[in-house]
Amino acid sequence: MDDLEEPNVSDGENALTQEEREDLEAADETVIPITYSGQDFDVDGLVRRLDNGDMIIPRFGLSDKTVEVDGFQREFVWSKRQMDRFIETLLLEYPVPGIFLVKQQSDKRLLVLDGQQRLLTLQSFKKGVYNKRVFELKNVCEQFKGLSYEKLSNAQRRSFDNAFIQATVVNMDENPESREAVYQIFERLNSGGTQLTAHEIRVAIFTGSLVQELSKLNDNEHWRSIYGPKNRRLRDHELILRIIALYLNAQNYAAPLKSFLNRFMSENRGSGENIRAAEKMFEWSVERIDNDRLIGVLKSNNPRVNTAVMESFIVSVMHLRKTGRDCSVDTLFSAAKKLMSSKTYVNSCAESTTNEGKVRARLQEAWNVINDYSLKAEQ
Repeated sequence: MDDLEEPNVSDGENALTQEEREDLEAADETVIPITYSGQDFDVDGLVRRLDNGDMIIPRFGLSDKTVEVDGFQREFVWSKRQMDRFIETLLLEYPVPGIFLVKQQSDKRLLVLDGQQRLLTLQSFKKGVYNKRVFELKNVCEQFKGLSYEKLSNAQRRSFDNAFIQATVVNMDENPESREAVYQIFERLNSGGTQLTAHEIRVAIFTGSLVQELSKLNDNEHWRSIYGPKNRRLRDHELILRIIALYLNAQNYAAPLKSFLNRFMSENRGSGENIRAAEKMFEWSVERIDNDRLIGVLKSNNPRVNTAVMESFIVSVMHLRKTGRDCSVDTLFSAAKKLMSSKTYVNSCAESTTNEGKVRARLQEAWNVINDYSLKAEQ
């Protein structure tokens, strides 16, 4: 491996799950028109805009409040070999794929919708540093081997700096329809090596206080004890959103899941009393569920969480807590054992778990069993 190459991440975590793949491939309920324009940027101009903040690659958790999205970009995933080959393509004056940008209407800054890998490669090469090492070309033809930006001849530097890259610039207004349109565009662009999940796109397009509150819940010590280490693909973050959304709005659930969660986030971007009340219910419920015996039953002694099981169980515990009735660990433990021995329930938590029938079936059965054991405990 090249000594500048990024460390590998396990394929198991990076690869999309079957549920995520089905969600991304599901047809959109409505198709929303957008406005966009084409524009050519030279490499020097692109890097200058990145350096001075006129062009931004938003990432999840970005603290800059003037950026209207939270971050749909994955971590940098190109290998040093891919970076070298891209720079070589420009030096050879070959054509390269275009990029997609979103114009932020409030301050006219450009957000990178698609093209992160290419833009960061350009920026790193011009800066002369990648991964704290000198950026020299290695995986290229002989005439370019060992070259850094500083070592380019005047002619080579002109070829590089003046190379044009075509950009499609999409206008994004503040209204929900505009954000949904940008979501749909990104989803259609989202292909190739490491696809983003629907939620990785969602946290950017439907940014607001709700996203930040979900992030805080994701740091909850009891949730971390239940779920395990933080997931690089934000699956734990999405699961909390699913729980909150189904707790508040299960009666209106309709597949595909992505549309249900998009609507929920769009309608609740600024949070609100009902969201904060649900969040408190979530915090109480995960504190109560954080018990080794109980977690062992819910996970069937597997290291990973079954999303459908945990979603339906926590939603039901939240509803039980709302009633004020018995929610002891012993009651929940007995209910969990009953549920995990039910073929109907287990089937509703396996394969095509976002199907409307399965979602309603497992939520109903989880509630029936937990409620029944609670009533028995009070007798």
